Amino acid sequence: MGIAQGLFCVPFTPTPRERESVDRGVWATYHGGMQRRMNIPAMGLLLAAGLALAGCDDAGKKPVQARVPALAPAAASTAAQQGKQATPAELPALPLTSPSRRPLVSLLPAVPGGKDYLIQQVQAKFASGEQNFKAGHLEAARRDFDDAVDWMLESGYDPNGDPKLSELFRHVVDSVYTNELQAFRAGDGFSEAPAVPAPIDEVAEMTFPVDPRLKERAEEAAKSISHDLPLTVNDEVLSFLNFFQTPRGRAIVETGLSRAGRYREMIARVLREEGVPQDLIYLAQAESAFQPLALSRAGARGIWQFVAYRGHEYGLQHTWWIDERQDPEKATRAAAQHLRDLYGMFGDWYLAMAAYNCGPGNVQKGIERTGYADFWELYKRNALPRETKNYVPIILALTLIAKDAAHYNIVVEPEKPVPTDVVKPGRAIDLRLVAETIDVDVETLRGLNPALLRLATPDDPSFELHLPQGTAGRFSAEIADIPPDKWVSWRRHRVEAGETLTSIGKKYRVTAAAIADANNLERNEALEAGEKLIIPATQPQSETKRRLVSYRVRRGDTLGGIADRFSVNAEDLRKWNRLKSGHVSRGMVLRVYTIGGVPETSPVRRRTTTTKKKPQASAASPSSGITAASHN
Repeated sequence: MGIAQGLFCVPFTPTPRERESVDRGVWATYHGGMQRRMNIPAMGLLLAAGLALAGCDDAGKKPVQARVPALAPAAASTAAQQGKQATPAELPALPLTSPSRRPLVSLLPAVPGGKDYLIQQVQAKFASGEQNFKAGHLEAARRDFDDAVDWMLESGYDPNGDPKLSELFRHVVDSVYTNELQAFRAGDGFSEAPAVPAPIDEVAEMTFPVDPRLKERAEEAAKSISHDLPLTVNDEVLSFLNFFQTPRGRAIVETGLSRAGRYREMIARVLREEGVPQDLIYLAQAESAFQPLALSRAGARGIWQFVAYRGHEYGLQHTWWIDERQDPEKATRAAAQHLRDLYGMFGDWYLAMAAYNCGPGNVQKGIERTGYADFWELYKRNALPRETKNYVPIILALTLIAKDAAHYNIVVEPEKPVPTDVVKPGRAIDLRLVAETIDVDVETLRGLNPALLRLATPDDPSFELHLPQGTAGRFSAEIADIPPDKWVSWRRHRVEAGETLTSIGKKYRVTAAAIADANNLERNEALEAGEKLIIPATQPQSETKRRLVSYRVRRGDTLGGIADRFSVNAEDLRKWNRLKSGHVSRGMVLRVYTIGGVPETSPVRRRTTTTKKKPQASAASPSSGITAASHN
């Protein structure tokens, strides 16, 4: 029988001496303290093997195999010489380590602290953006700036809770909103046209001392000059007459009277057609100084300062592409109809103007609370918002000055009306292509079409584009050379002396071969100065996507006003910023996805109960002035 069978079939019972030897080895192993000694019962193992060889005669019939490691020859010889008592092996103290062994080194880079890492990433992204911007890599710069802001907004840290974060965040945000970066953002033609502050925001909450010297002349003028609105002269009106004699007040008056010349004939015609007093034109002077791009801090726009939902109520369309509140004639007609409706409601033009400012609901509540349907009684009893209390006196003061300008030493040259041609492109078209086609500058076209929010028209067959008088025929003839589906991306270029197809191609980022093919030219053909070329530029993919910008909330901003400023939906703005309510507070930074987005199809927002104007500054310039009431 084999050794393996014997090992599995013969029980082994050690002698007392062998057991004592094993016990001493176990004791030394577990209880030897710092010496950590171990007795190895080598003779016991040899005896066990011998007994196994001698006692396997009666093993079972089925063989069982097992591989047992053999003892090393040297160890077996030593054990045989020493007899049955083995000498314990000496082992070093645990742990067993090599003195020359080097410590493990991590291959991963060291991770800095959370805020330090955030600052490092933001600074790197912002520096990269500035470098790309200076190098002319506008798309790469835009991505870097957006990433820098994203790191701050998505970090989970409160920028105002740490001085370093606060300083860095304000530096990034303020730098992005400098004039250079605003020009950079507008470079693709899909950024919204910049607005100008509404003058009414500047003066509506101010108070001024009364100059007694103005009273006698004002009272005389109120009796002698022609007017179709009642003219009241009291301390409230005289205080604003005094303000309009100051350098700042005089500048507001002169700007308005000068610009009024461009629109006076049109406004007079519309007011007459709608059957309302001609002197209501001075309401527009107080509101906007006749600037179609005027924007209040509450998001009211245009010459007549309509908020979005009130404009929609009177037929003014507002989409991502256009805002008819900025269309002078359409907005004038809407304002005339609204004022006529308010007069029908209150039977008093002062109350109608007050309701135009703060909403008919506020005026009605004031009447019910006091029992007086008279503006001056509501004024005395503080039944109207402060800015609305000043609203009517401002209009009356401007009316008195405008009708007696020489007495107040105001001499201005009114702008002349600008006659235009009207065309219907039928499809979306870039204003730069239009300007290059008829050889005018883009700003002229924007001035003739203030309702356009972008440098492109909407893809609407009914849209009317105003061109300088006498250019409609030329436009129609030359634009036919370019496929209509390329009107948003292709351009025209007038060749200057020394230019080649290659140099022109670099300017527009197209190949010389593409320009040659579009104009039926030979690849190496010489160009003549003054020649016009069609440039088959490609529209960047980013122009069809929304981009992230950030907006820091100013004093008195409302969520609806900010949403209207960026032509986005207020509910979307709330979701983007995870706001639990529609309340925003000063200093908050909001994420706004805009510029290059799809046209907004449902711009009209739900009517709110807020009736006061809340300050809202444009993203391109800091806010100025004090809160004024909105038109509800």
